Amino acid sequence: MMTTQPTLFSEIILLIKELKPETISEERKVVLQPLTDFIQSKILKGQEIRINFICTHNSRRSHLSQVWAQTLAHYFSIKNVFCYSGGTEATALFPMVAEVLKNSGFQITTLSKNENPIYSIKYAENEHPILGFSKNLANDFNPKSEFAAIMTCSQADSDCPFIAGAEKRISIPFEDPKAFDNTPQQVEKYTERSLQIATELCYVFSQINL
Repeated sequence: MMTTQPTLFSEIILLIKELKPETISEERKVVLQPLTDFIQSKILKGQEIRINFICTHNSRRSHLSQVWAQTLAHYFSIKNVFCYSGGTEATALFPMVAEVLKNSGFQITTLSKNENPIYSIKYAENEHPILGFSKNLANDFNPKSEFAAIMTCSQADSDCPFIAGAEKRISIPFEDPKAFDNTPQQVEKYTERSLQIATELCYVFSQINL
């Protein structure tokens, strides 16, 4: 049975409760299943669960996935889950990603304002914030072994057939909202992608037996 943590921000709880994982297609559930299996196997072995979400620039989809995965693990009371993100190259976390997360109830604080800003992304009162910034796969901030590498974009998937240290490599691609940058649809499309990622990861964590 799921027990909601009281420290999760109320606006995020309301958003999660409005997600509709039952609308996910059977084809997409097949794509998500290996991640569910990885998490479940780690729980059965009593091991820590490390998940590294990877896209080309570590600027959009990988960050949304990292943040939502960490948040949903907390929501479903799944312990010892540590989520990361990385790219084949470092650029910067795109500001609209932080804006969409803020609109979803996360507390966002800009810690540095250089070419690759660092954001504090907080989802619960008593949990460590997620540090959001663009980094490549080799960055010391990321795990070196015993993690699942989740390829969130098709380009990174094809560019990196081998992820050093990854215990499991899983392809879960999402469409890039970057296509709508500087258009009237930008906010709508970034929000749409964030909600898709949240919905699919909600489905994944809801399948876990503790």
